[in-house]
Amino acid sequence: MRPTALRTLALVAFAVGPAAAQTRPVVIAILPFEDRGSYGQDKEVFRALALGIPATLVSELSDHPELRLADRNQVGQALQSQGLGPNARVDAATAAKVGKQVGARYAVTGNFADFYGKFRLDARIVDTDNGQIVKVVSNDDPRLQDRADLFRIIQIVAHRVLAEATGQAPRGGAEPAIIPTEALSQYSLGLLYETQGDKAKAGEHYQRALSAFPNYPDAREGAQRVRGP
Repeated sequence: MRPTALRTLALVAFAVGPAAAQTRPVVIAILPFEDRGSYGQDKEVFRALALGIPATLVSELSDHPELRLADRNQVGQALQSQGLGPNARVDAATAAKVGKQVGARYAVTGNFADFYGKFRLDARIVDTDNGQIVKVVSNDDPRLQDRADLFRIIQIVAHRVLAEATGQAPRGGAEPAIIPTEALSQYSLGLLYETQGDKAKAGEHYQRALSAFPNYPDAREGAQRVRGP
């Protein structure tokens, strides 16, 4: 899909939803996403995407002044306090508890499914005050369900989260570079091995991500983290 078509698709979806907040910035916590049944790639890739998808959502939302993202380390600690790991399924009640613990107004969690290249991503926006799901946002346009467009899928879902949480559409500007699916998958595998404590393998996958897409800040930061002093 051409960038102009993607931008038009995004703007159509930016109606102010019930989650629109009254104060700025709105604090949100991005929690783990669950693979709800994917086929067509190694299971290791899907386990990795459960980490890479929320990490990419964080990156996509981090530059919007209307939002403030809860600290990743604090989110991880809050998840551990609920007995949950990085690949856990998080229900709405638990999402609300974790979000409230880190000072977030909304918690975002969800799931994905890759059926031999047809990709579906659903993000649930949870009100941390009452534990209710105020909106589920997805890549429901059939023109944006190809695994090859994974970064665009995450991007459009991130924009819809922004619209629902703040009532604001993303501000105009230069079109961001599109991260190839191979690079995003390798970055996700780097995150997976890093969480398992295997810095050598994590570093290999971060470098592969950079080989596939040299201008990949998250992969570069990951490589630096596991490289150490």
